[in-house]
Amino acid sequence: MTVPISGLIKTASQQTLGALGGILKKGADHATAAKLPEDVFLNFRLFPDMFPLSRQVQIACDSLTRGAARLAGTELPAFPDVETTFLQLIDRAQKANAYVQAASAEAMNARTQTVVNIPVGGGQELPMTCATYLQGWVFPNLYFHTATAYNILRHNGVHLGKRDYLRPPGG
Repeated sequence: MTVPISGLIKTASQQTLGALGGILKKGADHATAAKLPEDVFLNFRLFPDMFPLSRQVQIACDSLTRGAARLAGTELPAFPDVETTFLQLIDRAQKANAYVQAASAEAMNARTQTVVNIPVGGGQELPMTCATYLQGWVFPNLYFHTATAYNILRHNGVHLGKRDYLRPPGG
């Protein structure tokens, strides 16, 4: 059985961004209970050369929205990186998921073997088919940045488990 690329990205978006929203809600609740400012968590980095929590969430969301746009052959969406609260980051994840869900499944599925050029820095681009881009670029970036956000919160005492990472709340 072959699963169309639209089904793969839409399912991953719903599951992972839904779970990310739940993880962020637990972070917000923990900050409130501990009487700590949210920015203590939002600006935390696991290592000095890694992005803070807020940027990890933004990149996870951008991985999917830009991925859906490239797969569908549409203009890349612009979501400014302005979030300064847990609630704003949760909203971003919800908006990103809504964008992916609204993307044309037909357009994505028709472009499975279309070659796209992905900017990799330094003015260089990496050509790959849409199917390879989804499996080898979009998903690894989504999961890396979502797991890093999870790990930042867990490191800071937020009670999280594997189920929080794998399933949206109520899922």
